[in-house]
Amino acid sequence: MRTKSLKKNKINVITLGCSKNTYDSEVLMGQLKASGKDVVHEQEGNIVVINTCGFIDNAKAESVNTILEYADKKDKGLVDKVFVTGCLSERYRPDLEKEIPNVDQYFGTTELPLLLKALGADYKHELLGERLTTTPKNYAYLKIAEGCDRPCSFCAIPIMRGKHISQPIEKLVKEAEGLAKNGVKELILIAQDLTYYGLDLYQKRNLAELLENLVKVEGIEWIRLHYAFPTGFPMDVLELMKREPKICNYIDIPLQHISDNILKSMRRGTTKAKTTKLLQDFRAAVPGMAIRTTLIVGYPGETQEDFEILRDWVQEMKFERLGCFTYSHEENTHAYLLADDVPEEVKQARAAEIMDLQSQISWDLNQEKIGQTFKCIIDRKEGQHFVGRTEFDSPDVDNEVLIDASKFYVKTGEFVNVKITDATEFDLYGEPV
Repeated sequence: MRTKSLKKNKINVITLGCSKNTYDSEVLMGQLKASGKDVVHEQEGNIVVINTCGFIDNAKAESVNTILEYADKKDKGLVDKVFVTGCLSERYRPDLEKEIPNVDQYFGTTELPLLLKALGADYKHELLGERLTTTPKNYAYLKIAEGCDRPCSFCAIPIMRGKHISQPIEKLVKEAEGLAKNGVKELILIAQDLTYYGLDLYQKRNLAELLENLVKVEGIEWIRLHYAFPTGFPMDVLELMKREPKICNYIDIPLQHISDNILKSMRRGTTKAKTTKLLQDFRAAVPGMAIRTTLIVGYPGETQEDFEILRDWVQEMKFERLGCFTYSHEENTHAYLLADDVPEEVKQARAAEIMDLQSQISWDLNQEKIGQTFKCIIDRKEGQHFVGRTEFDSPDVDNEVLIDASKFYVKTGEFVNVKITDATEFDLYGEPV
């Protein structure tokens, strides 16, 4: 007679894609732990949950490959169950169920209670904001809203994440207090669109009031703003940033393009003149702030002239941080109706040209930092260096400050003042003072 296995299940959560997915995985893991489940993040486990990204071609390919890898492991008996959730699953569930049928179940972005049930756990409403963070102990993401109401032609996020829904201020403050108690010192505010925060709940753009409340949370020393939208940006946030030391002099504001022809086709609701004025107002309101942006090249109909307008503008604006992506033709978006007419090699060449230009800008700006002293947070030790960041740098995407571990000791998770002694395009080298 076969006896039932007494092997204890271990749930392994795998996160692909952006920081919003990281946050969602952390919420899932917090719920599982509260139900007494053994849960790990990207380690070994016999039950696998893959939180997918469905944003652009490369991200979709990575998600599909990861699903295939674990479906194969299931076939070989290396794992017992595979569940898939997140944006790819939300967007392509019927196709995935047909093409990769040996996944146990697919879930969309709003089906956390159903996913928990499939994992033998209950959804606990009282676990407001409690989650198992997967980031280094000193920083955490705080998702202040979900979804997006913008009509951008190239973007599939509203299809996957739905309409904009702001989280109430009191709920976010409570969540921040819980994170601070666990040693978090830096909050990174994320949403598909920070600019829109509060319009649905409070009938006004309310990011400044949220920040006024978050700066009062004891233990939080830095608050960083990610993913603001240029149209309708609440300028009172800049006044607060200037006077409140806890709010980093940093903003991530994806601008996508600057040629008026392309902006119009992208349905961005702005122009080159308005965007340039906005950035000048940012610089005037908060001198020395770091502005990060992302751009898209190779959008349908982008001419050489459109590209040159963008390139010359990047040279003129001198962004502290910049990323550049090639356009991805996404079904069910407005731009999908247009011909994807810029050849792939031209897209790649244009992206490379922008990034080469940005490398030089970044190198020049970093040279100016040599001899200056900055307050830095130390994220980790890696090889022969302690790795930290200034208030002008977000984790994973921006500059890092490297401290020689053979000469100096600093504590990870703590703030330290660092004098910059050398600099490359994307790294600063320094000594604690």
